[in-house]
Amino acid sequence: MKHKFLSAFLTRPGKNIFSLTLLLAAATGFSKPVVDEVNPMIGTAEHGHVYPGATVPFGMVQLSPDTRDNTWDGSSGYHYSDSSILGFSHNHLTGTGCPDLGNILLMPTVGELKLVPGANVGEGYRARFSHADEISRPGYYCVLLPDYNVKVELTATARAGFHRYTFPAADAGHIVVDLQHGIGNKVTEAQLAIEDDHTASGYRQSDGWGGGKVYYFVMEFSRSFDSSGVAQGDKDVAGKKTTGKETKGHFDFKTKAGEQILVRVGLSTVSVEGARNNLHTEISNWNFDAVAKAASKQWEKALSVFEVESADNNLKQTFYTSLYHTMVAPTLLSDVDGQFRGPDGNVHQAKGYDYYTELSLWDTFRAENPLLTLTQPARVNDFVNTMLAHYKIFGQNTLPVWPEGGKETWCMIGNHAIPVIADAYLKGFRNYDADEAFNDMVASTDKNREQLDAYRDQGFIPTADGRQSVSKVLEYAYDDSCIARLAKALGKNDVAEKYAKRSQNWENVFDPATGFMRGKIADGSWVKPFGEKEINSINFNEYTEANAWQYNFFVLHNVPALIAKLGGDDKFTARLDEMFDTTQTIPNLASIPDVTGVIGMYSHGNEPDHHVAYLYNYAGQPWKTQTRVRQICSVLYTNAPGGICGNDDCGQMSAWFVFTAMGFYPVDPVSGNYILGSPLFDKVTLKLNSKFAKGREFTVVAKNNSAQNPYIQSATLNGQPITRSWISNAEITTGGKLVLTMGPTPNKAFGSAPADRPPGI
Repeated sequence: MKHKFLSAFLTRPGKNIFSLTLLLAAATGFSKPVVDEVNPMIGTAEHGHVYPGATVPFGMVQLSPDTRDNTWDGSSGYHYSDSSILGFSHNHLTGTGCPDLGNILLMPTVGELKLVPGANVGEGYRARFSHADEISRPGYYCVLLPDYNVKVELTATARAGFHRYTFPAADAGHIVVDLQHGIGNKVTEAQLAIEDDHTASGYRQSDGWGGGKVYYFVMEFSRSFDSSGVAQGDKDVAGKKTTGKETKGHFDFKTKAGEQILVRVGLSTVSVEGARNNLHTEISNWNFDAVAKAASKQWEKALSVFEVESADNNLKQTFYTSLYHTMVAPTLLSDVDGQFRGPDGNVHQAKGYDYYTELSLWDTFRAENPLLTLTQPARVNDFVNTMLAHYKIFGQNTLPVWPEGGKETWCMIGNHAIPVIADAYLKGFRNYDADEAFNDMVASTDKNREQLDAYRDQGFIPTADGRQSVSKVLEYAYDDSCIARLAKALGKNDVAEKYAKRSQNWENVFDPATGFMRGKIADGSWVKPFGEKEINSINFNEYTEANAWQYNFFVLHNVPALIAKLGGDDKFTARLDEMFDTTQTIPNLASIPDVTGVIGMYSHGNEPDHHVAYLYNYAGQPWKTQTRVRQICSVLYTNAPGGICGNDDCGQMSAWFVFTAMGFYPVDPVSGNYILGSPLFDKVTLKLNSKFAKGREFTVVAKNNSAQNPYIQSATLNGQPITRSWISNAEITTGGKLVLTMGPTPNKAFGSAPADRPPGI
């Protein structure tokens, strides 16, 4: 039987702010808002590691339910398989393979006061919930807690969270604040101070991924609490202020049936006053519905950059949800006054730009950052300025590798701030010191790179000198190619030549006898024994979360040279076919949970393979790319909680789908070229920002498009026939129309001529 509060779910104002736009759209004949095409539950099950709560585009605050506080599949604090909620905390990671954050948890309760969550429902403040009683929309989250008869609604601004709790009639209503709680981290010190009868403040310091972090907060209640207390563990302590590792608090209310108590919470990494300033600047009143409506409006504007046409509603929702996921990270770190706590742990001032964190660069340089140059161009210069500030503040001769919560995690390999900055510069984003950026790139590779001496002097990394040796050589070589291209653009031809030469170091780990990239020992001989299917799961001596197959095609900057190494077009495409079609299996697949979305030896759930399906174009067989990308989309992306086959990794998995659904993908992002695939929509229009692009919009039309017609028969660009299997960023940003006529059988002439293939360096 439905709980009595559930009948109010669809009639309360929190729902009306969204349904009203639908009613108006129906009455006036307009299409429904694109925010209503987003399903934030996609990726909350299986290994997607996303959260369903409230945030605004790239916001510092991600106010979301926590159903667990540990485990790999609890990296975001929420997993769809869970049936109880611990509470609602204010910042979360999205799609990562490591847990952290979950700071400043609030939980409304009724009855006996409990200050610990408990391992099971009834043992603490933890409460049951049902997905049937849950609503998740961009900028808004709602759930019923039947154990307490409390309805929870959440919304957010960039730096503040807003809670609305609808209580039953109760003599003992509580809002518990748990500063001991965190996701995959432990508190090192926390403080809670009750300032007056409706305000509390404090901070939470924690360890965890990336090292020590601190978040300050101010929380204000919409009415005076009847009583309150501060605690350590499950025991109240005297006074109105407490500091320790088990800091808790409670704010107690006598409520009438249906009474709403609101709490607004500002965050800052700088100070309590910074949090207060953020809160009062962004939420100046108690109008929850207005704040939720403003959040929805921000998302509507961000998502409306695309307009798609398709009769498949599941496809639309998968697409717009993927687009949504590409805009929840990176996240703001700077306060409204520009102050932020940097990677050195000190407070700094950003002048003229916003400072960001959660830069999952090993993942996002491939597709998400290139996508943001099209969908969020106004933020690109800020991203670059963030990276340059990180270099200067950190003082360790390195651009950011993977900053999280403002701290450097050193996660993954390479230094892929380099391709992101080079891509931005070459596309015309130049509101920063280009020479400083270039010098930082060079220093990041020449002064602070693992096993640099071996890579520089020998052109490879002996496996005895460090883990992941083959993967590092391949990714360092790509970074070097990006430095070479930026150097050339800046007129530094001698430096460009040096790095262009070093970018060919991938050849030193290519074994012509086996056709695989392989590890070497110090004398230059190959590591034995060699198994191309096994993941290096014990010591990662050669590959990063992968096997030899999954890194064999990582020469993004010079695919034609790789084709030649593998024996030419036919042998290259036969090797690609074998990768997808083999019936052999990865023998130790279970040893690495990141290797998911497996098709043959291809693993879509981990990023090193994301470009591979598009490589057929380079060998003159683009119809095979068209087959493969349709296969991946149909099998590995769905409109369901388990609809992302692996960690979304701050939006990279989703960005792959956005590009592929449009009909093209940036195999080598810094080249500015996009490789044609097989568009999923009948029509998709990208609306360009006139401040950063010459054109107003770029449209892809797929005539006769269907699941049965995946193959490009012919193409025109702005009315002129083209036979090449790629387009350029300049052609997109100039605006125009790409028309692809689709059919049921391959047109093997399209894109097959050498002149029609994507160029390498």
